[in-house]
Amino acid sequence: MGRKLESVSTNEPKSQPGDDARDGLTHVDDCGRANMVDVGGKAPSQRRAEAEAWVVLDPETCDLLFAGRLPKGEALAVARVAGIQAAKDTARLIPLCHSLSLSHVSVDLVRDGADRVHIVAQASTVAETGVEMEAMCAASVAALTVYDMTKARCRGAVIVDLRLRHKSGGRSGTFDREGPR
Repeated sequence: MGRKLESVSTNEPKSQPGDDARDGLTHVDDCGRANMVDVGGKAPSQRRAEAEAWVVLDPETCDLLFAGRLPKGEALAVARVAGIQAAKDTARLIPLCHSLSLSHVSVDLVRDGADRVHIVAQASTVAETGVEMEAMCAASVAALTVYDMTKARCRGAVIVDLRLRHKSGGRSGTFDREGPR
C-alpha cells in the first residue's frame, strides 16, 4: 500500500482552478504534485508561437543535405513532415500539455552559413491555452530528424539553441525573444 501524502498547512489562501499559482508553478497542486492546469474557465483566443533550433554539420554534409543527395534520401522533406507530426502529437509526448486542435503548423529548414541548418517552426490555434510547446516540439523533432538523416555522414552533428522566439495570444500577451541567436 502506498503512503498517504499529507498537505502542509500555510496561512496563504489556496489557489483556485484556473488561477495562476502563487509561486508561478501552475503545473503543481498545493501539495506539490504534478497536475494538468484547468483551462476550462478561460476564453478561447487566437494563439500563435514560433520556435527555432539549429543543426550544426560539417560543410560537406550540409552541401549533400541541401542538394538532396544524402544516403537516406530527401532529409529536408522528411524533417519537415516529422516536425509537423510532432506538433500534432505534443500532448502525447509532453504529459501535462493539453490536446489542441491546431489551425496551422509549418516547419522551414534553411541553410545558415556553410555548416548550419536553421529550423523555424510555427503553430497556431484558437484555444484556451497556448501553442508554445507544439512549436517547440516541431522544431526539436525536425532537428532530431536532420540529425538522424545525417549521422552516418557527420558523426559530429550537434543540435543547438532550441528556443521559443515568439508567442502571442492569451492573458500573458506577446513575447518576442530579443538579442542574438
